[in-house]
Amino acid sequence: MQGYGSGSPCGRPFRAWAFAGSLAGLASAPTGAWASFLSGDALDTMADVLAIVVLCIVPIGAIVLFWLVHILPEKIAEKRHHPQKDSIKTLCLLSLVFGGMLWPIAWLWAYTKPIGYRLAYGTDKHDDYFHEMGHQAKAGTLSRAEIVHLKEELDHLAAGRKLPQELKALRDDLEAVLSGAASGDAERSAS
Repeated sequence: MQGYGSGSPCGRPFRAWAFAGSLAGLASAPTGAWASFLSGDALDTMADVLAIVVLCIVPIGAIVLFWLVHILPEKIAEKRHHPQKDSIKTLCLLSLVFGGMLWPIAWLWAYTKPIGYRLAYGTDKHDDYFHEMGHQAKAGTLSRAEIVHLKEELDHLAAGRKLPQELKALRDDLEAVLSGAASGDAERSAS
């Protein structure tokens, strides 16, 4: 016997084939089959509940998920104070009508820096940004440096274009906040 091991004529290869054959035989042996763990009325009730879920709840959930995904570019544009957020919102709505084909364009548009808009209007932020920051300045949550920077941005905008009435009023309010803070600092240093 030449090197087949433990005295058997075929050794390890024979044992591997024998083991695989016995496993195949056991797997093909007939056993009892159960169609469900439920039976009778419980099976009918479960089928009714499953049908209601599949026919009513799943389509509503799919529509809501589709809608939530399609308004993501709009939410991103609002968060980033994109100056063209109203146009991005319109594109998102059109994307819903056209089955989502315009959605990638809205997504890319929400993440772009509007360089052409900045050249034309002097800023790359929506007017809502200035209103939000103005409310924070009036509430006292912004530092003096942030208020100065915001006023400088508004001054730069006023030099390049005619500001809307709300932004003019905000600029005047920021001037009042800065002059009030400066007079408060002078009084504190004098005492």
